[in-house]
Amino acid sequence: MAEPPVPGARLLVPAARVARAWTRLAAGLQPLVDATGCVFIGVMVGGMVPLVEIARRLSGDFVLDYCQLSRYRDARTGGELRWISRPQQPLQGRLVVLVDDIFDEGHTLAELRRHCLEAGATRVVAAVLVRKRHDRPVAGPLPEFVGLEVGDEFVFGCGMDHQGRWRHLPGIYALAGPSAGGAPP
Repeated sequence: MAEPPVPGARLLVPAARVARAWTRLAAGLQPLVDATGCVFIGVMVGGMVPLVEIARRLSGDFVLDYCQLSRYRDARTGGELRWISRPQQPLQGRLVVLVDDIFDEGHTLAELRRHCLEAGATRVVAAVLVRKRHDRPVAGPLPEFVGLEVGDEFVFGCGMDHQGRWRHLPGIYALAGPSAGGAPP
């Protein structure tokens, strides 16, 4: 077994299981692509990997876009939401699929849903690779499409970072110890 990329980390979800989650997410989203021309918006930077992995498993006509809205900025706890880049594609009269790496408390996706609806989207759905299980309050609705669920611990890989690094890993790792839980990367 290969050494974890960060001392004290453990492999939580192997790459093969993540690949099956990408395929399930794409299969769930394919009917939306088939029914209408939709816009997939990746939430950068973490949503970059999920957007690409899901899009390459879809067929048909759809548009890719991105935005950047952050609460973490390489920290382990969330702060104030800050827009860095808004979506560029017109959303008026379109179905929007928000794609992100992880759903923790939902502040970012709630703001993105609000923005897309105000921009005229007819419907907004969210797809995330990972949803954290916890008892903290959640802002807004849960994502309609979830690839995997994990416990309330600090995870990285598959778009999620540890100190701005390791997003490219094909598996998901968790940090051990009491300071590891509570906030996504």
